[in-house]
Amino acid sequence: MVQFILRVILLPLLSLSEPVKKSVLEEYGFPQSGTEVRQYVGHSLSYDQEKKTPRWVIEHLTKEKTLGNEDRKHYNFKPDPNIPAIFSATNEDYLKSGWSRGHMAPAGDAKYSPEAMAETFYLSNIVPQNYENNAGFWNRIEMYCRDLAERFDDVWVVSGPLTLPVQHEDGQKSVTYQVIGKDDVAVPTHLFKVILARKNQSAETLAEGAFIVPNIPISFDHQLPEYQVEHEDLEKKSGLVFFFPQVDRSKGVKNLCEVDTCRLIQLDEFKLYIAARRMKNAQNLQKVEKILRELDEAKIQPDKYILELYEQKKKDFSCSEPSVLREERRG
Repeated sequence: MVQFILRVILLPLLSLSEPVKKSVLEEYGFPQSGTEVRQYVGHSLSYDQEKKTPRWVIEHLTKEKTLGNEDRKHYNFKPDPNIPAIFSATNEDYLKSGWSRGHMAPAGDAKYSPEAMAETFYLSNIVPQNYENNAGFWNRIEMYCRDLAERFDDVWVVSGPLTLPVQHEDGQKSVTYQVIGKDDVAVPTHLFKVILARKNQSAETLAEGAFIVPNIPISFDHQLPEYQVEHEDLEKKSGLVFFFPQVDRSKGVKNLCEVDTCRLIQLDEFKLYIAARRMKNAQNLQKVEKILRELDEAKIQPDKYILELYEQKKKDFSCSEPSVLREERRG
């Protein structure tokens, strides 16, 4: 009986000490895809070594993170030093390609940190994007996400490229996409964005929206709900699973566009936003006043922010003007 008990106790222990025999299939290792999660200051991503673009990029926004003075004009696009050169896009791939370099984690979300902003310019965070889409509709979505951080305590955003099939007249489907540059960087047919917002650190306040946007010009006549899709539909098309198992959708996760409308800014609001950016970067009073004239000619009323910025710019340029010039103007 004692021997039996010892065997029951000791045999499992002995088996644990024995080395696990590897399959002959992995004697020289399995192929590596490079899709492991890569961590950066303000975002994380999974990289597609074949297409030379991210598969997905995730970021976390709060009201505090939307504040800051970092300016994107001080940063340049560059290959990610963490990506082997053989799998990386270069700036030359985009040159004269007809496609812009589109951020998945936008620089505008990283004004709080010079390191975070610099890393958004790594080409591992970039996809070939239609210029008008990048500067217009996609930019408006990014602005909406930052605005969400004013109304919610936490906002998670996952963005990435898609290459979706097209159905032909004969009923057959195919997936076709352009590649650019000597590195054959894949141009996505569509882009996706999944937004998860939360208040008070409570799962009961979770609201989510999933969106698929074609990589083409989209006018200001269109709003975000037009591109909303079912969560499962995006997962099926992308091959990705989002926020699982942490988010239990059987417990009443709310529809973001029902909770918050998903309203993107309109054309006049967008022009005010661009005018404010230009005014902030203006190097002299003449340029500042030209911006105000252009708004007046377009019959757009400057908002409080622009008027305050104008007064601040006047004060700054007055203080920086050489005293000799001021004396000359006095006569």
